[in-house]
Amino acid sequence: MEMLKAGGRKVVGTKQVLRALKAGTVKRVYAANDADTFIYQQVVRSAENAGVPCVRVPSMKELGMICGVDVPTAAAGLLNG
Repeated sequence: MEMLKAGGRKVVGTKQVLRALKAGTVKRVYAANDADTFIYQQVVRSAENAGVPCVRVPSMKELGMICGVDVPTAAAGLLNG
């Protein structure tokens, strides 16, 4: 999670994470445990299918703060390179 905090290249939000997973540009995914069950499972399954490690974060609020956005977020991804 240090890379998310340190301003590493990232995508924030479920749609962007799923799009980046499909494109193969993500090296690690972060998913909030308190996200909607369908969204959480969709992100985790997509990460597993892409062979990308998925890190669980306790809350959407915490993940949003780590990513430097003012809103809670269900998913984020650390981009390659």
